[in-house]
Amino acid sequence: MAQQIADLRDIEFALFEQFKIDELSEHEIFADFNKKTIKMIISEARQLAVKEFIPTNKPGDEEGCKFDSGEVKAPECFHRIYDLYKEGEWLAMADDPESGGGGMPYSIYLVANELFMGGNLSFMLYNGLTHGAAKLVETFGTVKQKELFLKKMLSGEWSGTMLLTEPEAGSDVGALTSTAHKNDDGTYSITGNKIFISGGEHDLTENIIHPVLARIEGAPAGTKGISLFLVPKYRVNDDGSLGEFNDVVCTGIEEKMGLHGNATASLTLGGKGNCIGTLLGEENKGMRAMFVMMNEARQLVGQQGFSLATAAYMSALNYARERVQSAHILKPKEGGVPIIQHADVRRQLMIMKAYVDALRSLIYFSGVVFDGARVSQDQEEKYALERLIEILTPIIKGYITDKALEVTSHGVQVYGGYGYTKEYPAEQYMRDSRILMIYEGTNGIQALDLFMRKLRMDNGKPFLDFLARIQKTVENAKACDSLQNLAACLQDALNRYQEITALMGKTAAGEKILNAVAHATPLLEVTGDITTAWMLLWRATVATEALKDNPKKKDVDFYDGQLKTAEFFIKSMLPITIGKMNAIANMNGAVVEISEAGFGGL
Repeated sequence: MAQQIADLRDIEFALFEQFKIDELSEHEIFADFNKKTIKMIISEARQLAVKEFIPTNKPGDEEGCKFDSGEVKAPECFHRIYDLYKEGEWLAMADDPESGGGGMPYSIYLVANELFMGGNLSFMLYNGLTHGAAKLVETFGTVKQKELFLKKMLSGEWSGTMLLTEPEAGSDVGALTSTAHKNDDGTYSITGNKIFISGGEHDLTENIIHPVLARIEGAPAGTKGISLFLVPKYRVNDDGSLGEFNDVVCTGIEEKMGLHGNATASLTLGGKGNCIGTLLGEENKGMRAMFVMMNEARQLVGQQGFSLATAAYMSALNYARERVQSAHILKPKEGGVPIIQHADVRRQLMIMKAYVDALRSLIYFSGVVFDGARVSQDQEEKYALERLIEILTPIIKGYITDKALEVTSHGVQVYGGYGYTKEYPAEQYMRDSRILMIYEGTNGIQALDLFMRKLRMDNGKPFLDFLARIQKTVENAKACDSLQNLAACLQDALNRYQEITALMGKTAAGEKILNAVAHATPLLEVTGDITTAWMLLWRATVATEALKDNPKKKDVDFYDGQLKTAEFFIKSMLPITIGKMNAIANMNGAVVEISEAGFGGL
């Protein structure tokens, strides 16, 4: 069976039945994107992913990137798909047409990305960072910077990166040592070293545009003194043509566990004193500006994790249907059966399906919220939707990438011994997923962001609005006789969750703040669990209504699958979440009370 990376029926269910995304065409800016057009776009993206991206995933992983004397060559097979991706204008499909974009709903961009990243994540990393860097230019750039860089970046003619991390300043960006000296012509001479730069050097484009964080000489210490600069690999002349090399030298690339097809580079800027950048935005406000890109990147990383999870699930599901081994436990004398008939394999597949279904809905929901903010004419509503996106960001980045590793691990297990070999894609999905919990802000940082900032933002109103949306789904489910029990279970979990968040907030306000902080990651996990149950119950209510309309047999099976998936998670896994919340309620301080020597190893 041909390799699959996503369930098209489930994609359409989430888009058109759960979120009714085609109703966006009622708004003027999306008038051209009715259901038929959206399905055509998704079909084109899927065809490109299946026919072109998937065949390059394994070869790109095996070949990897090659470093030689400051130059990096991407896997050879990436050049063709880069040209196809660029020609299809996929990078800027949801951006403003005046900037060179396609003006499509962001929700549809997320679907296309799901397919492309599931087909070849290493390749798509080059494009994701380019888009984020271009948005910085669009948001903070001068007229000249936009004229010189924006359309060439959004078209994919030039690529982009994000230069934050330094050898002695990882998650603590404020400790960076890169400096900027202001020149008489208003430009800046940049000096510094950056590491772990995804796509920092490669041969897919003729120029690479680097947004760089550095400190202007004499600026305050810490994040308050950081500015953002636009530093191209090759200088750009006033007419848009390429000038001389800009003293941005790649000193090496990392040998990594996964994502071998994407170059993770170390870069030296101004080693010969000839690196010139221009200020992007205002002096000493670079960190605030960079968060525009980082927030987009964090949501993107969550989708990267989901894309690997859904690809791993589809791969494991197809294998389980084909792989014949051992007799059915109820028919021991009838010979081997496909392993999907064995209860424990079904359990693993159900765990994978529950997360994949729920996380697809969560990601699409974030797109719906984003598009809603774009079309809203009510400033209060627009503000509320933008704050909701902020609440969702650490859940999408942190929780989804945690679960991506879990889902891809189950995928290896379903394959058995073959899953641990390179004969099948399961092991690559798992390897590629591991970094997602680390880059763009470790998941521990996402947990702190959720607990210390997002729950308290605007006196807690956006967070309460988020909980109110979950409550609304619970109320809708209570109106369905067949879902009342599941709704009651989620209601109990939601009530307990509200008690736990209040307890953590109270603890954080007292002397035992570290006890609360030590439970930030468990809080993120239970928040994600509640969100997963929410999305699955929402799906179940939609499926219940659809079953009243006498659907075709294959759709009956699909909708029943939605009901059984929600039942499984809420009945079998949500009780574990209750246990996690009970553990949090103890506010045990062992983690912060143990001495360093008490950890041993001395």
